[in-house]
Amino acid sequence: MKHQKEARISYWAAHLTTIVSVTLVLVIVGVIALASIGAATETRRLKEKIELTAVLTDSASDAQADSLARVIASRPFALSVRTVTKSEAMKQWKADTGEDLQELFGVNPLSPEVCFTLKADYASEAMLGKVKKEVAAMKGVAGVAAPDAEMVESMNRNLESMSYVLGAVALALLVISFVLINNTVHLTVYSRRFTIHTMQLVGATGGFIRRPIVSGNLLSGVIAGIIASAVMAAVMAGAPGLGLGTPDKIVPWWQFGCVAAGLVVAGALICTLASVIATNRYLRKDYDDLFR
Repeated sequence: MKHQKEARISYWAAHLTTIVSVTLVLVIVGVIALASIGAATETRRLKEKIELTAVLTDSASDAQADSLARVIASRPFALSVRTVTKSEAMKQWKADTGEDLQELFGVNPLSPEVCFTLKADYASEAMLGKVKKEVAAMKGVAGVAAPDAEMVESMNRNLESMSYVLGAVALALLVISFVLINNTVHLTVYSRRFTIHTMQLVGATGGFIRRPIVSGNLLSGVIAGIIASAVMAAVMAGAPGLGLGTPDKIVPWWQFGCVAAGLVVAGALICTLASVIATNRYLRKDYDDLFR
């Protein structure tokens, strides 16, 4: 019983360094993954804030504006649609300029409007032009006001550049992470190189020798992935209380769950692959080479 307890303690002590090291690396990878998801969410949100306004003819009524709003809402490019009645347009005019046009002209000279935002896929110069042309051709529309196309393209270029930079950083970190985890696992196997050689001398096959080493490092990778996911979950859950905002609005919990599952799988796969490579390396070495 005492011997079994000591064996278990020795086993976890041997893998503790691997678990801690892999956990730290996976936390960094997870943060980059969440940052990438958050950047994509914010990019879509910015694109979906682009608003166009369909101005109706002077003779158009509020009922016609409501009818046009329903037509626009049925189009595939429309994300949200709202109607601005003649009276609402007048209130907005008074708030912006301080002038009462109805008192000046005796009637309300403003036309009703239909304001609508576009889906992110339509936030480009070419698609913006097509949408304006389509809406302008609708019955009762006098004109369509839209953001400057060059401004939209400039925004898209900036967002695209940011995504490329973030992608390059993520790729570099993934490569570095694999190297670090591989080195950590290699050191674990290195400490058992004489045991591997002794097992070969007594006739153990390569598969028999590899099995406990690979399974142990596989377990270490899974544990590291679970711990890394738990750490990030705790940070996300505690962020509002620390005055750091509400990250779950940028990265929903279901997406976080996908990242967490990915970290567990990544930890298991990388540790397994690294242990297989390292074990095979020492299986091929002669006794004299084990001292190098």
